[in-house]
Amino acid sequence: QLARYIHKQVTTYMPEMNPMMIYRLDRFGRGGHHRPFNDAGYAGVRIMEAHENYNRQHQDIREENGIKYGDVVEGVNWQYAKKLTAVNAISLAGLAWAPPAPSNVKIGGIVAPSTVLRWDFVEDEDVAGYRVYWRETTEAQWQYSRFVSSDRRGITLEGIVIDNYLFGVATVGKDGNESTVVFPSSTIRR
Repeated sequence: QLARYIHKQVTTYMPEMNPMMIYRLDRFGRGGHHRPFNDAGYAGVRIMEAHENYNRQHQDIREENGIKYGDVVEGVNWQYAKKLTAVNAISLAGLAWAPPAPSNVKIGGIVAPSTVLRWDFVEDEDVAGYRVYWRETTEAQWQYSRFVSSDRRGITLEGIVIDNYLFGVATVGKDGNESTVVFPSSTIRR
């Protein structure tokens, strides 16, 4: 969910970056600095340029046949580095300003024409409400959403069959910042 959150922030505030989510733990055959966090059970996201310069990366500093190899200061694109820093800043700021994510999210709709979601109230005076998200099972990004006011702790999505979608809930602050989306962790039985 952290990667989807960052993607949404970048799409909203820095669309010129043209963010793209890669659904692979890491680059093929290589590791990254985020991997130990993932291995320890923490969210970790790799933010990088999709078109790497292999003459520069993972090379010993040298020159062969007039080609310079290795990670050296002259090879840094400072404008791009500035933009990557901004990506981190807007993502971290959004998370810091957002209210806590909802807890105890439950889902129901077994053999029913509608989906029911319930969650515990988030105790924070800056909560404006909750945003319920859903997407088709074949889609990577949230496609649909519905806002629910802060005085409610659930919603019935009439005509939206549980079997056809994935669902999640985020808390929305009065300033518009949202928490990460939380998937339901238990089932509502009739």
